[in-house]
Amino acid sequence: MIGRHVCAAVIGIAFIAPAAALAQPPAHRPRGINAREHRQVERIKDGKEDGQLTRAELDTLKADEAAVRAEERVYRQSGYGLNKRERKDLERDLNKTSREIYHAKHNKRQPGN
Repeated sequence: MIGRHVCAAVIGIAFIAPAAALAQPPAHRPRGINAREHRQVERIKDGKEDGQLTRAELDTLKADEAAVRAEERVYRQSGYGLNKRERKDLERDLNKTSREIYHAKHNKRQPGN
């Protein structure tokens, strides 16, 4: 009788454990600088396609993105990748650009105005 309960418990756990593992959100994995840059370029493209960005806003955002890429290129030329200070500086620049993208897309300005 006890063996039957143990067997049922083991079978139950065998079916429940994989489902529980799938139900948990994935662990937070930090994204790299390049991934953030790519997402921000996509956000700028979306804003252009949706008509949320004026030509001046688009030019400013593209210049900001180019400046971050140029800064990253200079940092990476050391040959050792990015150190902690350089990564923090790039993250700060990307945060600033991200806020600028958001504000430009949500300021109610229309292209041509």
